Amino acid sequence: MTKPRFNRILLKLSGEVLMGQGQFGIDPATCERVAGEVLAAKQTGLEICMVVGGGNIFRGLAGAAQGFDRASADYMGMLATVMNALAMQNALEKAGVETRVQSAIPMASVCEPYIRRRAERHMEKNRVVIFAAGTGLPFFTTDTTAALRAAEMGCDALFKGTSVDGVYDADPKKVPTAKRYDTLSFNRVLADDLKVMDASAVALCRDNNIPIVVFNIRGEGNLSAVLRGEGTSTIVQNNV
Repeated sequence: MTKPRFNRILLKLSGEVLMGQGQFGIDPATCERVAGEVLAAKQTGLEICMVVGGGNIFRGLAGAAQGFDRASADYMGMLATVMNALAMQNALEKAGVETRVQSAIPMASVCEPYIRRRAERHMEKNRVVIFAAGTGLPFFTTDTTAALRAAEMGCDALFKGTSVDGVYDADPKKVPTAKRYDTLSFNRVLADDLKVMDASAVALCRDNNIPIVVFNIRGEGNLSAVLRGEGTSTIVQNNV
């Protein structure tokens, strides 16, 4: 299948990606490697914005399950995403990529507030914009944030970097015979409850015709390979 050409994408990373081989926190070497992937993609002329989760530090749902008030736990998770965004900003700027962090929860001492038109202007100036603190509201995931920001920024696609090389009909880590899909429709993902992103994020991408490209970010050079149409991935889109 011929992969489409993208000019502007949103890269969604789980917080767990930044742990590297660790069990918690942020691994600087992994941040530097991911920054190198983003730099290589930008050198092709691509415009990139990013959303990073916070699960390597604190996950709201897990906190709520342990007895925290759900809204408070979600706010704690949002603050974790700001820490990850600042870590990625540091790595990107060390690699020579001009970067801005915009937070949905204003914290002027460390980053800009989220302002859509300012973010668009940064991207027009060839900067990477990292959107932090989720939507700024509890009960929404960073997947939903990624879909929302991709729509607001007019992105051609949402690239979700995970630990697997696409979407499978079962967990490939548990089921060796699991089948990987090359393409899927949004409606199939929702009907079969395939664990691509949460349902609200999938529906938002469907309604705004934003393809979701699921690939393995942990492999060296995978982002550039998928962008060239050579890597392994699953594309979720309309009209499949």
